[in-house]
Amino acid sequence: MTMPERIKPVLLPLTALLAFEAWMRLAGVQSDSLAPPSAIVLALMGALTDGSLLVATRDTLASAFAGFALGGAIGLVLGIALGLSHIFNRLMEVTIEAIRPIPSVALLPIALIALGFGYRMEIAIVGFACVWPVLIVTRAAVGSIEPRLIEVARVLRLTQLDRIRKIVIPAALPRIFLAFRLAAGIALIVAVTVEIAINPLGLGAGIMTAQQALRPDLMLAYLVWIGVTGFALNTALMAAQRSLFGRAAVMGEQA
Repeated sequence: MTMPERIKPVLLPLTALLAFEAWMRLAGVQSDSLAPPSAIVLALMGALTDGSLLVATRDTLASAFAGFALGGAIGLVLGIALGLSHIFNRLMEVTIEAIRPIPSVALLPIALIALGFGYRMEIAIVGFACVWPVLIVTRAAVGSIEPRLIEVARVLRLTQLDRIRKIVIPAALPRIFLAFRLAAGIALIVAVTVEIAINPLGLGAGIMTAQQALRPDLMLAYLVWIGVTGFALNTALMAAQRSLFGRAAVMGEQA
């Protein structure tokens, strides 16, 4: 990709930001919910300099990654079990489809009573949200493995654990990795949502504090930083996906 092609995707948002900046400055707009992009950048730099934004980022990512690991592990184990056993899959179908649509934030009152404020409650909610994309995609990936591979495992008289380790996981790994990519984005979204709604820590709490202080520049700076964090996380995961499975895996997903 040449340099002009790399610049093209940022031209439209950059032009929109410059136009918005000019409108707010020339029209003299005063708002409790909007701020010029230049003021947002200054607020972002100030929050980075005093360390408050970095502390909030640490708290949010700690909860998001812990919940992602917990929910991903549960979803992976259940997805493999459901994909391998048609009987188990049929027995669990109604239960899974009844629980899966429940919004994770709807569990906040229960989690708050059981776990109180803090990391544990947020990790539990994030973990619940991350179970489902990993479980559903893993179940489908394992269920669609070429039957001849399973027959080879039977001929070789592999144990169930060896069959999963040597046949099932390698064959389904590209799609499982995609499920973890989806779950990572969900983990960040849910963590921030929980912090905005009820948990007094992290980036979500920073947004609420700035809103209550009538600092739209700082509030929007937090939102921009969340977007940057999510973009960086997805970019890192896409790079790992390319490294593990080649560009064809990512190109096939985008097609």
